[in-house]
Formats: sequence, C-alpha cells, structure tokens
Amino acid sequence: MRLPNLTLFKNIMLLPVCMLLFTVELLANEVNSGIHGKVTTSEGQPAANVNVKIKKSVRGTTTGADGSYQIRNLNAGTYELEVSFVGYETFQETVTIADNEQKEVNIQLKLTQGELEEVIVQSQINSYKTNKLSSSLRLRTPVLETPQNIQIVTNKALADQQIISMSDGLVRNVSGAVRLEHWGDMYTNISSRGSQVQAFRNGFNVVSSYWGPLTEDMSFVDHIEFVKGPAGFMLSSGDPSGLYNVVTKRPTGQTKGEVSLTVGSFDLYRTALDLDGKLSKDGKLLYRLNMAAQNKKSHRPNEYNDRYTLAPVISYQLDEQTKLTAEYIYQRANMSNVGSYYVFAPDGYAVYPKEFTMLPAGVPGTKINDHSASVQLDHKFNSDWSFTAQLAYYNYGQEGSSSWPSIVNPDGTMIRNISLWDAKSRMTMGQAFVNGQFQTGRVMHKILGGLDLSNKEYFADWSQSHDLDTAGGEFDPRNPYLGPPNNGYPSFDRSLPIEQRATTAGGLIDQRYSSVYLQDEISFLDNRLRLTIAGRYTNIKQASYGGEPQEAKRFTPRFGLSASIDHETAIYALYDQAFTPQNGRLTSGAKVKPLTGNNIEFGIKRDWANGRWNTTVAVYRILKEHELVADPNSPPNSGFSIELGQKRSQGIEFDLRGTVARGLTLVANYALTESKITELNANNIPGMKVGDYVPSYAKHTANAWLTYKVQDGALKGTGISAGFSYLGDRMTYWETPPAGGAEIPDYFKLDTGLFWEKNNVRVTGNVFNVLNKYLYSGSWYSWLNAYYWQSEAPRSLRLSVAYKF
Repeated sequence: MRLPNLTLFKNIMLLPVCMLLFTVELLANEVNSGIHGKVTTSEGQPAANVNVKIKKSVRGTTTGADGSYQIRNLNAGTYELEVSFVGYETFQETVTIADNEQKEVNIQLKLTQGELEEVIVQSQINSYKTNKLSSSLRLRTPVLETPQNIQIVTNKALADQQIISMSDGLVRNVSGAVRLEHWGDMYTNISSRGSQVQAFRNGFNVVSSYWGPLTEDMSFVDHIEFVKGPAGFMLSSGDPSGLYNVVTKRPTGQTKGEVSLTVGSFDLYRTALDLDGKLSKDGKLLYRLNMAAQNKKSHRPNEYNDRYTLAPVISYQLDEQTKLTAEYIYQRANMSNVGSYYVFAPDGYAVYPKEFTMLPAGVPGTKINDHSASVQLDHKFNSDWSFTAQLAYYNYGQEGSSSWPSIVNPDGTMIRNISLWDAKSRMTMGQAFVNGQFQTGRVMHKILGGLDLSNKEYFADWSQSHDLDTAGGEFDPRNPYLGPPNNGYPSFDRSLPIEQRATTAGGLIDQRYSSVYLQDEISFLDNRLRLTIAGRYTNIKQASYGGEPQEAKRFTPRFGLSASIDHETAIYALYDQAFTPQNGRLTSGAKVKPLTGNNIEFGIKRDWANGRWNTTVAVYRILKEHELVADPNSPPNSGFSIELGQKRSQGIEFDLRGTVARGLTLVANYALTESKITELNANNIPGMKVGDYVPSYAKHTANAWLTYKVQDGALKGTGISAGFSYLGDRMTYWETPPAGGAEIPDYFKLDTGLFWEKNNVRVTGNVFNVLNKYLYSGSWYSWLNAYYWQSEAPRSLRLSVAYKF
C-alpha cells in the first residue's frame, strides 16, 4: 500500500479548515466569562493534577504544576464547581458569574479522614494513575482527552514492584509490551504492536543504533510514558508502533530526601540516594541529586552487572515567567561478556539447565561510560502562551566483546567464539516549540508548533574475533568445562582510535534530520468535541555501515477526533502517519529506504470514582513499509539486513490502572496482537511468504499487579502485593523454525511481596518467579542450524529499606 502524496494531503487538510472557518462565522457570538484560581493542599502546597469541573456538565480541567486552573467560555449564570483529588475531601461551591466576568475561586483541600497524616500532592508521584502528560510530550491536553492510547507508569508503581532498571519487569505495566530478546540488562529493546518501539528520554529520541540506548537506572527516573501507535508527529522520527518516553526527576522546590538499601538473590547489593531542595533562600535556585551504586551477579556462573549512576539537576527561576534547567546524567556499567546469556542447541529449547552458560571464567568483560547533558529554557508569555527550548548532548563509549558460536555441530558440541565489540556514539539534539491557546467565537484552539534538529554518529568495531575452542576439542554442553579454553583467550588490537577501526570495519551510522511541525486542537460545544489537525515536514540524511549518504524528505499528517460523552468518559479516533529513518546495510547492496507507515486507531477512555482509576480500550491497524529485518542467513554482528516489504499489525488493547478501592491499587492489562506479512519485496527472503506471521511478538499478553495496604488498626501501613505476566502464542524473535521443529512455549510468571510503611520508613520484600519456572525467550537460527534461548532467573528474593527525610 503506497502512502498518499503531499498534494493530496494538502487538499484533505484544506477541507476541515474551510469547515472550521464556516463554523467560526456561525459561532461568532463571543463569550468571555469564566472561572479561574488556584488549588492548594491543607499544607499550603500547590495541588497539581487535581480535577476541577462544572457539575452536570462535561466542562472542566485539571490543575497545572502550580495548582492553577481556568475554565473558559462560560455563559453568565450560576454553576456548581466541584474539585476532587485522591486522599482529599471533595470540594463544592456555588459560583455565579456575570457577562464578561472572570471569577477567581481559590480552593484549599482538606485531608480525608483515615488517610495518611502527611500527603504531598505531586503529579506522577503518589498513585498508579495520572491524567497529566509530561511537558516533554509537548501536549497540554489531559490524557483522557488525547486521541491516542497513552499509558503512564508512575514512580509509585516502579517503587512497589522494586523495578531498578528499564529491563527489570517494567513491561508488565503496559498492554502488549514485551521483551522477547532480553540482552541482559544492557539494552531494553521493548516491542509493542508487532515491532520494536523507539526509546526517548525527556522528549529526545536517544536511539543511535539498533542495540541502544543503555538501559536507564531507575534512580533518576520519575516515570515512563508509553505512547501507543505512531508518534512521528509528536516527537519526530517515531516508529508506527509507538515509543516510550523516560521522564527524569527534576527539582520540586521542596526540601526532602530519600535513601534506600536493597539486597537480593545472586549477590544483589544496591544503594540509592535522592536529594531535593533549595540552593537559595528565595527558592529561585533549586537542585536535585540522584546517585546509585549496584553490584549484581546472575543465576549463571561468571556473569555480573555492576552499575554506578550520578544525576545532578539544577534549575533557576530567572523571573516569574522564565526558568532555566540544566541536567547531567552519568551511567557506568561494568558487565560480563555481552552475549553470555545466550545458549545454543540443535535439538530444541531448554535442553540444558536454566543456570547453564557457555562463558568460561577469565573472559574480559564490557565497560560502558554513558554521559548525557541537557539545558532547557521555559518561558511563559502569559497564561495562554509558552515557549520551550532544549539542547542535549549524549556521549556513549563501550569497550568489550560479544560471545557467539562459530559452529554448532549436530551432536550439540560447538566452537565458541569471542568477537570484539567496541563502540562510540555521539548525539547532539535540539528542540524548540510553542504552546498556546486562543478563542474564535465559542471555538477554542490549542496550538503546538516547533522545530526538531538532530545529529547522530555511531562507530562500532567488531572486525576481530577469536575461537575459544579448536576442531577436535569442541566445547561439550553436556559435559561443560568453564576453565581456561584450549585455544586460549582473545587478545584484541585496540591501538588505533575507534573511529578509524570502525571505518575499516564498516561499523558506521551517521544520521542528521530536521523537521518542523504544527498542530491545532480545536474544541467545540463547550469542549465536548475536539478535532486535531496536524502535520510535520521532515528532512533526513543518513549513511549506514560505510554506505553513501542518503537523503529523504516527507510530509506526514495527523488527524484526531475526541468526544466527551460525559466528564469522565471520552471516545476517540486517530489517523496518523510515520516516517522513520532506518540504520542498516542491505545484503543486496541496495539503498536503505526510510520506514513509512500509517495507523488507524479507535478507543474509549474512562475515569472512575472521581478519577481514582482509569480504563482504556483501543483497537488499531498499522501498515508498515520498507521495514528492515536482520538477515537470518548472516551472523548477528554482520550488520546485514533485508527489506521485508509490507507488514500489517492489528489488535485490541485493554488497560486498567489506579486506586480501585480504599487501600487497593491495581494495574491490569490485556492485548491481542496479530502481525503478518502482507507484501514481500522483489528479493527472495528464505522461509518467508505472504500471510506468514512476523517474528518478535506474542499474540496474547496479559499482566496484573495488585497491592493492598491496611488502612486502620494495629497493622496499619502493612500491605501485600501480587502480580503475574502471561505471554501466549509467542512468535520466535529471529525466524521461524523448520517444519516440525520445536515451538516456543507460553510464558507465565508469578510474583508476590509484602511491605510495611510508617512515618518515613518503608520496608519492601518481593519474591519473583514464585513458581520457580524455567522461563526463557528464544528463536531458531538457520545460520547455525540451532535453537538459541536466554533463560530468566529462577525463584529469587529482593528486600529494600527506604527512609525519607
């Protein structure tokens, strides 16, 4: 299916614009009355993300970070104003306004009886559910009214589940998200809606190669936003299947801190410190400092993953309208050989014990230094218009090696190989955008427009390799010897700079893009109906693996429609396109084309119990063209790819999250996904035909995490948690096995835990993989005529103690 051309989309976009101009003439009777004010807690702190609405109406809003709110475009009359937030008594007041009157109503909430003595209201912190997007997603519209399936994993959910990195069980919180190829704790590699989604941090696409970025340590992460479906318009260069946006911790203006200690199975020792406060008495200069140190081994011998993190942030309020924020993040990873968690066998999956490894003792590990720095300027012209600009620089350095067999014999014996894998990445990125709103008659316009720029360079050297074993002295998995290999250890030549070695090896990726975008969200009928019209123009120039630079340009439109059935229920429809550069080297030698795709999505969202919990149901269809997949007939570190043709992914998703009863919080989700090949390119792709299922997803995914905390009595503050993850009808990651070959089984994991908290102390203990099942992901790999898999940890324990001060 070919995407419509630019001229056609221009004509399509002109039609609703003409209709809107006609609507403006009909609704020219301008109404300037409204209600505004600030909401504070009983402690006098600004109350963010609080629901403010007009009773018996769909009119309403949520408070901003400073507690302010504004309900516009009201007729003269008397209204019942209702303000509600979890943990506080619902506030109601009768408000009468005259023509052209802007009535100010300031509100202070009172704590509900039986709640904690101290509740600090902050967006994204104290619940499993929030209705507000981060500023890095650029949209001012609440989640409920946004015409797209967006799921937010809050800081509270991360803490309760003892998630310490992006690869540590995070995906259970989002429908359809899976990690079929784990890459240990080095890369996250999340798939959703049939494809790997893009990784973002604070609104920047931080992917510089297929393997990155380095998984974020949770010590500096506030929450994670999962944007389902194409997000190319929202954040530039997004995959049609979506993205996740890691939002880091920033200063809050409150003086507080937290220290935590964690111990666990397989020699896990971890400590983290979070400091938040003021550097000046007037509160203009603020800071946030997060640090963490971790030593961790594995259920497999000779594996380790030690991490060290430092993340200072400083913000300065230059005046009432302008704030400058500077952030630096350093992550250091000392890891065992990359690839050591892979296991190979010619006769099926899981034929060796779950703790089996092919890695001998003494093989040098991998060292990674990951630096990032950013500066952000926020300026508010007035209550309606604001400007944001930010610059970021990322520098990633890796010195290590990867383990992979050279030969797997029919009897299971093999020759193990260690190949060099040094890498360096540099990314410089910039963004600037304007948010604003204005009225034309009774129609409200929310405007978003901006510019994205990026320059990314990636250098990799995998040109050297060394066989650990010799012919006649192969490694025997059924009688493994993990001492010094009979062919000795590798000794790689690193005398030349990585840039020179990468150029010789062909391990180069260079990408530059610029794009401009404009969006108008138009509200009708007292905000009951919202129409989104948007477009982005992108220019991309890239060179991959030593090939000639290629340039591509594309205009991608976006149309969304959202309607409020009532104040707590919204239905939506979305049509969006994506245009994404791809890094790769085609086996055929042809030029790599950008990935293009379009998405049609329908959904219904509902807040329950005054916004305490929320449900989302979405159905979608995604068509993707020119997608690259790894060439199954080439080694994995060769960098060779093939172009698939066209792929269709479709399915249905259900998400529930929030406080469903007093003391009881729940995250539950289910997704049905189908991803098939609908067209093949002219090249012969072995083992693939039209109608085949595409590797690397699970048809059925279901997850739940339930937490109950005793609210009264002697056991007050004591709680219990339990959760499961299920993957059914899993597709292999790499390629389909031969006819009659082994099938990858369904996946079920059960976790549970206990916790106790009182005043400033919280103790959390979890047991993971309670049933002690042999859990793994894997695939058939025709280049070696073998199956491979990666096992997860057996039953394990984790205990954390946190103290807030």
